[in-house]
Amino acid sequence: MDDLLREFLPIVILTVLAGGLGLLLMLSAVIVAVRRPDPEKVSAYECGFNAFDDARMKFEVRFYLVSILFIIFDLEVAFLFPWAVAFGDISMTAFWSMMVFLGVLTVGFAYEWKKGALEWQ
Repeated sequence: MDDLLREFLPIVILTVLAGGLGLLLMLSAVIVAVRRPDPEKVSAYECGFNAFDDARMKFEVRFYLVSILFIIFDLEVAFLFPWAVAFGDISMTAFWSMMVFLGVLTVGFAYEWKKGALEWQ
């Protein structure tokens, strides 16, 4: 039993500290929060609709397209960096598989560009 306590004591301490910190931050936000926000703060910003409005309202599909494009090219960079670091040690199969991956992404980007998904009107 003493051995079991010694093994799990750091986990218990970390759980208690994390829970306490979470409660402390939530309570401090309730205490310090501004009750009457400035009208400029709650006005429409980049997204084009009011901050406190109906959550089920419809908005442009282009928002989704831009976010999907961001995710695609973010993933491309996430795959490309490790590949570029190990470029001297990779085989020709790894090289050509990355070229196919980049080609597919380029074709997809050209398709979206041709369809006008990147033009905001």
